[in-house]
Amino acid sequence: MNGSDAKADLRLYLQDARDALLWKLEGLSEYHVRRPMTPTGTNLLGLVKHLTGAEAAYFGEAFGRPVEAPPLWIAGAAEPNADLWATAEETREQIVDGYRRVCAHADTTIESLPLDAVGRVPWGQRAELPLRRILVHMIAETQRHAGHADIVRELVDGAAGQRPGSANTAPGDPAWWAAHRSRLEQVAKEAAAGG
Repeated sequence: MNGSDAKADLRLYLQDARDALLWKLEGLSEYHVRRPMTPTGTNLLGLVKHLTGAEAAYFGEAFGRPVEAPPLWIAGAAEPNADLWATAEETREQIVDGYRRVCAHADTTIESLPLDAVGRVPWGQRAELPLRRILVHMIAETQRHAGHADIVRELVDGAAGQRPGSANTAPGDPAWWAAHRSRLEQVAKEAAAGG
């Protein structure tokens, strides 16, 4: 596989994860896109805000192409978790549009540089990383948070799956899923009791 084919494949997987993440916000109220659904406060809009900062850092700042984005707390640029939730003043449209803008900026970086171009990341264990490694990292990062979004969305309103109309979950109506969950609960209890 040549470099351009590899780059196209990597971009395809990154874009797929981006699309899956944004789909999880569709059709939800302002409250539900911001609602903390885990003990650590994981929420849908915060995941988008965080990934905006991550794409800006890895595909912008690292390659000398800065772009305006929420600062990452993990990089020491903000208070702990500041990039993982939206303030009341930040609108959904601002955050989603900002994500799309930063993703377009990232795509320009990806298209304009070879996979072996070196970016400089001022945090973490390795200060210099090739674009290929950064792309793989951002695919993993975006898919990880898209997985969080899957769970959060299911907790909010029961919607599940990778994309609209997708057949990547078993078919079943709410009664089927309730029976399935009950079956799994029973298996867990039996296993915990030693069989």
